[in-house]
Amino acid sequence: MTFTLPANIAGRPITVLGGGTLGRRIALMLSLQGAEVRIFDTNVAVAQAAVNYIAAERPAAVEEFGGVPAGRITAGDNLPSALSDAWLVIEAVPEKLELKQKIFADLDRLAAPDTVLASNSSSFASSEFIGGVGTPERVLNMHFYMPPAVRSVELMSSGRTEPAILDLLMGELPKYALAPHLVRKESTGFIFNRVWAAIKRESLLVVAEGVADPEDVDALFLDVFKSNTGPFRFMDQVGLDVVLDIENHYCQLAGMENKSAPLLQRYIDKGWLGVKSGRGFYSDYA
Repeated sequence: MTFTLPANIAGRPITVLGGGTLGRRIALMLSLQGAEVRIFDTNVAVAQAAVNYIAAERPAAVEEFGGVPAGRITAGDNLPSALSDAWLVIEAVPEKLELKQKIFADLDRLAAPDTVLASNSSSFASSEFIGGVGTPERVLNMHFYMPPAVRSVELMSSGRTEPAILDLLMGELPKYALAPHLVRKESTGFIFNRVWAAIKRESLLVVAEGVADPEDVDALFLDVFKSNTGPFRFMDQVGLDVVLDIENHYCQLAGMENKSAPLLQRYIDKGWLGVKSGRGFYSDYA
């Protein structure tokens, strides 16, 4: 089956699957041009919380980046309704391969034939979850970091993605104050996360082995690299449950033991997931 690029994208909705930490921030940025933005979550309360977040944060984002009055921003737990006539769907659900495989099979079946299907996955290449997709040419990775503070987006083909989709998104994303970067061949961890994975893994091991506390690692990182955020603060922002899922996946691919898993699991078992739970490696989150 041949994929045709979506037409009339300015007048069509954008759908984000997952109203959590990243999903709501992605939706915020995609609201800047006044498009209808739909947030789908199996927990409608989470989707509504994402809409409330956008309502509270959008004025500051418009002031900083520019934008037009908000279009319709909705929350829902009905997938066919959320997908109806959307030109772009971005999946931002937990890093579970089986879940993504099911979701993309459902998206391929339910979305319009010209809908672009993108995954925000940070550790799974889209080639890993297109087995049940009848039109793999429309699937790609579209990896965000932590907008609006970090506006870079990495675009990576599955190996079967229609190249014109990448060209389209490279041109469209800057309209939403986003900075796209093209990953030129399939890469586990894309560009930045390949570098970050090594920093994160060694930072966790330094603490797990009792060499230093998180605060020591972060203080040194900030001083030496003149950075605003250290590895442990950054992991708290991502969510320690997400960090563990990603680390498990990376270690599985590399055929190595995840020696930092017990450290992360202790925090997770206490409900200390980072910023989203009010406490993680640090406890000073409001």
